[in-house]
Amino acid sequence: MHTYDAHWSTSLIVISSLTTLLIAGVIAGMIWRGYHHPWTIVFLGAIIGIALLFTIRGYSITPDAIIVHRLFWNTRLPRAELASAKFDPNATDKSIRTFGNGGLFSFSGFYHNHALGNYRAFLTDPKQTVVLTYPKRTVVISPTPSEDFVRELMATTSRK
Repeated sequence: MHTYDAHWSTSLIVISSLTTLLIAGVIAGMIWRGYHHPWTIVFLGAIIGIALLFTIRGYSITPDAIIVHRLFWNTRLPRAELASAKFDPNATDKSIRTFGNGGLFSFSGFYHNHALGNYRAFLTDPKQTVVLTYPKRTVVISPTPSEDFVRELMATTSRK
């Protein structure tokens, strides 16, 4: 099993850093000013905590699946029905997030654009994207280096 990095793009670093600092600053300001409404503080802290749980740490290719490594669990994408995989650095251009996370520790969830239609994203770098096409769905991931990932995936798929 070979593991590929989940390189963070500059936009992901900026969005994650600024959002975390902003929320931490609001919480600190609330505490410092004596505003101790616990549910507001818990809610703001939960935004960071929940998003952090969905951080993407890397990707692996196994004989039967592509694994998306999260902070405490893995998401398995089966290879059995995989129709194609291609590197496309522009795959996510002009995408609209329909449900998910738009840049707090990852770009993940459900998205839509004209080129791909509806797709599921597990990204950390929108310019290192690999489009995985299945008969009934499309998944976009961002292993680094993306071209090597596709080459290995297709080589091991053709040997099956």
